[in-house]
Amino acid sequence: MDEMEEELKCPVCGSFYREPIILPCSHNICLACARNILVQTPEAESPQSSRASGSGVSDYDYLDLDKMSLYSEADSGYGSYGGFVSAPTTPCQKSPNGVRVFPPTVPQSAPQQHLLPHPASLPPIPRNSCITCPQCHRSLILDDRGLRGFPKNRVLEGVVDRYQQSKAAALKCQLCERSPKEATVMCEQCDVFYCDPCRMRCHPPRGPLAKHRLVPPAQGRISRRASPRKISTCTEHELENLSMYCVQCKMPVCYQCLEEGKHGTHEVKALGAMWKLHKGQLSHALNGLSDRATEAKEFLVQLRNMVQHIQENGVEFEACLVAQCDALIDALNRRKAQLLAQVNKEHEHKLKVVRDQISHCTVKLRQTTGLMEYCLEVIKENDPSGFLQISDALIRRVHVTESQWGKGTLTPRMTSDFDLTLDSGPLLQTIHQLDFMQMKVPAAPILQLEECCTQNNSATLSWKQPPLSTITVEGYILELDDGNGGPFREVYVGTETICTVDGLHFNSTYKSRVKAFNSSGVGQYSKTLIMQTSEIAWFTFDPASAHPDIVFSNDNLTVSCNSYDDRVVLGNTAFSRGVHYWEMTVDRYDNHPDPAFGISRGDVLKDVMLGKDDKAWAMTDGGISKGATIGVLLDFTRRILIFLINDEQQGPVAFEGLEGAYYPAISLNRNVQITLHTGLPIPDFYTPGEADPTSSVC
Repeated sequence: MDEMEEELKCPVCGSFYREPIILPCSHNICLACARNILVQTPEAESPQSSRASGSGVSDYDYLDLDKMSLYSEADSGYGSYGGFVSAPTTPCQKSPNGVRVFPPTVPQSAPQQHLLPHPASLPPIPRNSCITCPQCHRSLILDDRGLRGFPKNRVLEGVVDRYQQSKAAALKCQLCERSPKEATVMCEQCDVFYCDPCRMRCHPPRGPLAKHRLVPPAQGRISRRASPRKISTCTEHELENLSMYCVQCKMPVCYQCLEEGKHGTHEVKALGAMWKLHKGQLSHALNGLSDRATEAKEFLVQLRNMVQHIQENGVEFEACLVAQCDALIDALNRRKAQLLAQVNKEHEHKLKVVRDQISHCTVKLRQTTGLMEYCLEVIKENDPSGFLQISDALIRRVHVTESQWGKGTLTPRMTSDFDLTLDSGPLLQTIHQLDFMQMKVPAAPILQLEECCTQNNSATLSWKQPPLSTITVEGYILELDDGNGGPFREVYVGTETICTVDGLHFNSTYKSRVKAFNSSGVGQYSKTLIMQTSEIAWFTFDPASAHPDIVFSNDNLTVSCNSYDDRVVLGNTAFSRGVHYWEMTVDRYDNHPDPAFGISRGDVLKDVMLGKDDKAWAMTDGGISKGATIGVLLDFTRRILIFLINDEQQGPVAFEGLEGAYYPAISLNRNVQITLHTGLPIPDFYTPGEADPTSSVC
């Protein structure tokens, strides 16, 4: 609550608002202070179109009044009016919070601060009076109603009252005869504050009094002051209540304003609906600002820790430097003073930068917290029109304040490390060239998770150096485990910061990490990233390893052959772990060509039928015809190979005892055309790892 106090003080007198009014620029000022800063303008320079509440200009169209500003933001404290100088021209005074205050033009006899006399005793406001906002310095000519043309900010007045009550002394018991004690409860029905002895004596919890509701004194004080919602009246039609909201002018209006005033052609909405809408908008804006305030608090903790680390590292670095310099010869001692001065300068520079950032962030956080608390108190008000008079300005302030916590605001401007190491190796004749040089290993890289991904059985990893690191990096080392919880192994060494690793196992979980190195050594590992490869394999036939007579089509999913001899083609993905299933359909089958389907090593012969050497395991023509579908099931958990034709298993198990890496493979001649289908689930009839493999069928 203390941070909100600045929001509740008048920019002129520096004290809490008393009977605040709302200027067209959305700023507030005490009614008494407004009278004090009125300035009379020449008759010739008071156009009717620029009066405070005239019918031709909206109260919020103050941007057009810049041409009539009586005081510029860069003036020297003296005001003039287009050749006419106010008599006398008096330097602007200063309010307690640093905002300039214009001198009164009407003689007054030592008025007490914030004490308003009865309206009948106040001197009349001179014609053609002008008021200048002490915060944004916008100037405005008053109309015949004078200051009564400005709406009162009842919401702000209510917030000020509650704030002052919260700071007031403790409430006293109303029934103590001598030396009233501090009240402990209040009875809402009796409307009396009691201390504990008086409550037991005068308000026992029995009989009819047992049904009375006792509340804490602070809550009782607020409920006692609570009153029914005030009915606001129109500033132009004082006998009419405000019942609608003009969307174009952004202000509450009455029925008469719609019938005969300037709002007759404007879009209007119900006052209660707009009240709820603007409360919701302000609450939503506060959520974003609250997140920024939380980040700022955490950031301040980080900066304070940095101060301690800088001090500790500075002391340690200085001690190391002194030890090295003391070990050198007399010529090195002369250089030592210069090096110490350089270290101290760096030390002080870092501290100054961080402390300045702490000071700046603390001030901004205090202002943000004060604005938040003020807005929360405003939301508690139950006066729709009063709330709507200030809600737009508050919403804009909240958005502007939130934008000030933008990118880079909550980032340290300095690191706590001293990236300087004294090199004590030079010879005596080179002591005068002795200087700091970089001799530290790189910091741990940061994995960029948004760019890391897996596709099929490939993994792509991306990383970068920490943003505040200034240490030279000569290269990186990327390591992965075996996908089964085994040891890490190096898969890439180089200068790039992105790497794609192919040939991983399907349906496997890999751990990856990266570290940087330079001439000083190897740095720490990054955080470990866990990546999951695809559960089901998607692959095509491989043109790069196929026999030249093989013809590819359909994005390498369909193959045929130009030769009457058998030619072998492999898939572009090898398997060595897990359970995999794929199918092939026979698109063309002429003159019993005898194709073969199965798996093979990567170095299988490509110009003979598949299975003729010891590098392949295959099923040859056995009831295959045009349109047939051949399924291949490879299970490395049981190390077996099973074939299916048109969803019917061909024997129990074709081959067993399979180990290593195998490629899907077929052999065909010019009388056959085969299409590959991948990414298929395991057939329903098969449960991996349950039954023992039976004897092989060749």
